[in-house]
Amino acid sequence: MLSAASSRFEAVPVAAPSPWRLSVAPMMGWTDRHCRFFHRLLTRHTLLYTEMVTTGALIHGNAAQHLHFNEEEHPVALQLGGSEPADLAACARLGEQRGYDEINLNCGCPSERVLRGAFGACLMGEPKLVADGVKAMVDVVDIPVTVKHRIGIDRVESYDFVRDFVGTVADAGCKVFIVHARNAWLKGLSPKENREIPPLRYELAYQLKRDFPALTIAVNGGITTNKQIEEHLTQIDGVMIGREAYHNPWLMTEWDARFYGAPDSATALTREAVEQRMVDYMERAALEDGAPWYSIASHMLGLRHGLHGARKWRQVWSDHRLKPLPAREVWAMAQAHVGKVEEGALAEV
Repeated sequence: MLSAASSRFEAVPVAAPSPWRLSVAPMMGWTDRHCRFFHRLLTRHTLLYTEMVTTGALIHGNAAQHLHFNEEEHPVALQLGGSEPADLAACARLGEQRGYDEINLNCGCPSERVLRGAFGACLMGEPKLVADGVKAMVDVVDIPVTVKHRIGIDRVESYDFVRDFVGTVADAGCKVFIVHARNAWLKGLSPKENREIPPLRYELAYQLKRDFPALTIAVNGGITTNKQIEEHLTQIDGVMIGREAYHNPWLMTEWDARFYGAPDSATALTREAVEQRMVDYMERAALEDGAPWYSIASHMLGLRHGLHGARKWRQVWSDHRLKPLPAREVWAMAQAHVGKVEEGALAEV
């Protein structure tokens, strides 16, 4: 259960919450369908994003496998990587047919691989091409088409650059922009360094909202606390959380009440109940498509972040020697290390 200290807060007044008020970022290697199922146990209203899926993977690969998700994940958005308008339109249509609630175009990933593939942050240098892709998608689907982007590329730090990008793409029909408030350095930095070294400049996202009041503007990058979320929501429409949501997922249990005005059910939610639901899900996934329990358990290793016994509990769930055992047996072994103390106790180090 939540500690008394963490459950005391002033709910942010919400008349008609934007679908983008809070979201969990698309993260390669992390936000697969198993991760999203886990996150949905913690927050009912937060928008969840898939990992980026390239148009090539959908057109030339196993589209059904790439697009598969659990019905419990709604609201859930499909993020696409690509630049050819016809390909984007075809993939957006596939996403809508599969049941996704939104199609998002990746214009923010900074790796050299996406630079060579003509998608990601490099597309910010070609706003007309992005606009053509957005229009092609808007013309064939009825669900929202959104764009996630940076505030600049390389050493281009002028606000005019991101303002003109947003203006051009908005004219093509995009009404929602998720702004990672750092530049993407396409040369000289790794993807990891691009998440940490370019300075955060939230004021540029705020200025976009002032200059385009009719658009929905959400901000992403370096946000780790509910207090920070509250502060950003006084300036813009939404906040996207990335690594903090993954590594410290219990943070999300306050979001429905705090930011959506939903009944405060977080105090009745326990980590034990969530873990049991995940074990049930592991057994279900194994029957449905043979998914191994350990590929699912890896996404919930932050569940006991900050608690007594967390380290040994994580060690059990990530012990490769236990892979042949049924998930329920591993769960029983992990439970032996769960501290019988109030939640909020110091974690083992």
